[in-house]
Amino acid sequence: MRKQNRVNTSEVLFDRSVALSRVGGDAELLKEIAVLFLDDYPKSMSDLRAAIECGDAKRVERAAHSLKGSVSNFGARSAVDAALHLETMGRAQKLVEVEQTFHTLELSLAALHIELESL
Repeated sequence: MRKQNRVNTSEVLFDRSVALSRVGGDAELLKEIAVLFLDDYPKSMSDLRAAIECGDAKRVERAAHSLKGSVSNFGARSAVDAALHLETMGRAQKLVEVEQTFHTLELSLAALHIELESL
């Protein structure tokens, strides 16, 4: 398995066309959803971190699944991929390389955060 520890800069961090399509082209609604996400995702990451530290695979799966759904609204492929990988690890109850994948998700979300703040 490939070690994931950084965001590939050639990947799209935020796909505005995907995000707008999810809200019917309403740019103001997209901004509102972005603000809600920016307020909420740190708690989601904290919950995910706690699940990882406890080795609770089921909680890792649920927390990662929730984050994956949220970031998919923004066409944030690298964040979606990292969250999906964490979700899959949790479902399989095999938290191998969980720290590296969590770090990849953190980096992806930090980059997405900057993009969403600029809306």
